[in-house]
Amino acid sequence: MKESKEEIPVCKEKIIHKDLLEKAKSSLPNEDDLTELSEFFKIFGDKTRIKILWTLLKVKEMCVCDISELLEVSQSAVSHQLRILRQARLVKYRKEGKTVFYSLDDEHIEEILRLGMFHAKE
Repeated sequence: MKESKEEIPVCKEKIIHKDLLEKAKSSLPNEDDLTELSEFFKIFGDKTRIKILWTLLKVKEMCVCDISELLEVSQSAVSHQLRILRQARLVKYRKEGKTVFYSLDDEHIEEILRLGMFHAKE
């Protein structure tokens, strides 16, 4: 994210635009939904989780061992992050014998990642 040192412009006088205020108030989601959305976006605030998600976006499916090797972090650390991602319904898993493969939960996650990267590179 680019930081700007320029001053943020603000109104020079206080004028309440009641029509806009009412429209804004009526469009706000309820508090529970806002809390859930806020928690959802917090998941994206960790670079290791983003690396895991981005890898699964590109490779489609990987086991914990491979993710651990790729990111050069312990399997325990990867498992911890995958647990958080799974609880947030961002990834899912399937077992094949003793191996557990992880993938993105659905196409919405792909879209969020792609749009986020597009915005970051703007």
